[in-house]
Amino acid sequence: MTDERPWAGRRLHFIGIGGAGMSGLALVAGALGAEVTGSDRADSATVATLREGGATVAVGHDAANVPAGDGVEIVYSTAVPPENPERAAGRERGLAELHRADLLGEITALPGRRCIAVTGTHGKTTTSSMVVHVLRGCGLDPGYLVGGAVRSTGSNAGWGSGEWVVVEADESDRSLLRLHPDVAVLTNAELDHHSTYGSRLDVDETFRAFLARAAEGIVVWNRPELVALAPGGAGAVVPYDVPEPLLDPSGIRFGWRGHDVHLTVPGAHNALNAAAALEAARLAGADPARAAAALADFRGAARRFELLGTTASGAVVYDDYAHHPTEVAATIAAARTLDPARVVVCFQPHLFSRTRALAREFGAALAAADLVVVLGIYPARERAEAFPGVSGRLVAAAAADAPHPPRAGVAWLPGFDDAERFLRAQLRPGDLCLAMGAGDVDALGRRLVA
Repeated sequence: MTDERPWAGRRLHFIGIGGAGMSGLALVAGALGAEVTGSDRADSATVATLREGGATVAVGHDAANVPAGDGVEIVYSTAVPPENPERAAGRERGLAELHRADLLGEITALPGRRCIAVTGTHGKTTTSSMVVHVLRGCGLDPGYLVGGAVRSTGSNAGWGSGEWVVVEADESDRSLLRLHPDVAVLTNAELDHHSTYGSRLDVDETFRAFLARAAEGIVVWNRPELVALAPGGAGAVVPYDVPEPLLDPSGIRFGWRGHDVHLTVPGAHNALNAAAALEAARLAGADPARAAAALADFRGAARRFELLGTTASGAVVYDDYAHHPTEVAATIAAARTLDPARVVVCFQPHLFSRTRALAREFGAALAAADLVVVLGIYPARERAEAFPGVSGRLVAAAAADAPHPPRAGVAWLPGFDDAERFLRAQLRPGDLCLAMGAGDVDALGRRLVA
């Protein structure tokens, strides 16, 4: 019998506790018995949820936020620099520091638990959420930590009574190599995160090393260059594909192992995500018929083609996390399957390094929309002064210069206020507007439907 509160007596302080990854870790740490404290730069619904669960959370970063006494462990992410006052205070006091991936690695190695870890350049959060949804639908009640709230549970993390734990494995800083998967899922591979990877070969080598850590099985999109990353002598290697899904305004239909699968979330890319999730669930012991049926009421993950509402002019507005050209193209294609009068995209580039490397590709992907608004770059951990001449204007110019540019035009409007005024004047009944990006563009989308 496993210890239900193996972290009882442990004291964990999370810097940036409101973030998508850190908040999930904090929730699970509390469920495992740890005393949880933390800080974030602002109050949020996530912070409120953590407080309701018993965590003590301060707003702002200050050395005084670190609890007094010995035995406190400081948990940080790659986005938290060493000079953060709470990290500095911890070092001065001789407190242990843990990268978030190390703590996640501990969770994936807990006695009595087995782990499904999902990685890939695109589709991690949706695929992970689908695995969680299917396992729950099959009565397996998994624990989980994913990058966005699973709509059917309302949370990005939970600690179930079953033996399986589903986690999203982040390749952006190679921290996925600290995890201990029993089943590893690889959805795809492209060059991204240019401050970490210099080439596609670098990306492939990281994924190869990750797959080699899988103790029981590997689920991989059936592409030769991806299947080749699975090491010889590994457990079961299960390739998947959905060559011809049926796409229409009601969603997606395809066959899987003799069963009909129906999804209400749009887009051919989601058929692939679903196939990966089903294969992972099958390896975890889920009944295939129940697994296929469970996806019928999968409602998606937060910020993944999430319906925000309708504008006063009658346009529907969705929020989507797409922040790579491949994701942008897939999301616009998914929007087209809903048969709108026009697809209008309000795109917020994410990271100066990514924008500099992929501006032309972003422009080509955005050109598939009817009208495009490009916002200022969301910097995240980067500083504008380190990237002179790099702005959203590069993306807007690339979209306007595409062989078949958006027929209603391209606008570069760095600020939210100007973009909101422009979109309110342009949107009309029958339009589908996508607020797109990994920054805070969802806030602009919500303003449009307020």
